[in-house]
Amino acid sequence: MDITLPVITSAALLDSLNPCAISILILTIGFLLSLKKTPKHIMAIAGIYILGIFITYILIGLGILQALTFFGISRAITKFGAAILVLIGILGLAKVPLGIPGFIKPSLAKLIQKATYPAMFFLGVLVGLFEFPCTGGPYLMILALLHDKATFTNGALYLIYYNLIFISPLILITLTTFNSQLTARFEAWRKSNSARFETFSSLAMIILGGVIFLL
Repeated sequence: MDITLPVITSAALLDSLNPCAISILILTIGFLLSLKKTPKHIMAIAGIYILGIFITYILIGLGILQALTFFGISRAITKFGAAILVLIGILGLAKVPLGIPGFIKPSLAKLIQKATYPAMFFLGVLVGLFEFPCTGGPYLMILALLHDKATFTNGALYLIYYNLIFISPLILITLTTFNSQLTARFEAWRKSNSARFETFSSLAMIILGGVIFLL
């Protein structure tokens, strides 16, 4: 199967709606609003946080892609990536908790309270690192496909495209900063529909992984 933008786009959208990064962003915005920070300042802080996640995911992707290319790992890695995607989906349906581990949450809370640009960038890096094992199934599958079907340079461009889609929900949420009621409504909607979305996301992972695995 040739790599196509629809395949990469669907995987990126699936990965982008993870609860870890979104929850922390909303928590940060809520905290800054309570401090009476201006919308521009909140958007700048949130933007630094998103940048930290973006750079972290790009570096993770480039590192894995370079390792696959350097060591000449078998093309069967695509099947492995698809299998992991299916496994994550099954764990999600079984309600096995997958998320940022509890021991790191106090440190994240301290960074949110500092609300400085370096702290928020570091927060984004930490969230990117700790959420990758539980939400990186689609990303890993795409990396496996890129290893099979693209050069390293083309793969890097695809990764940038993937990660721009990955952070798009975070950007959209940040743009609601000028309307605190809209942010509150979104958070209320997310909480009330979280169980339904997790089921949908898990099923989508299983289907997408199964399709890739059988190709």
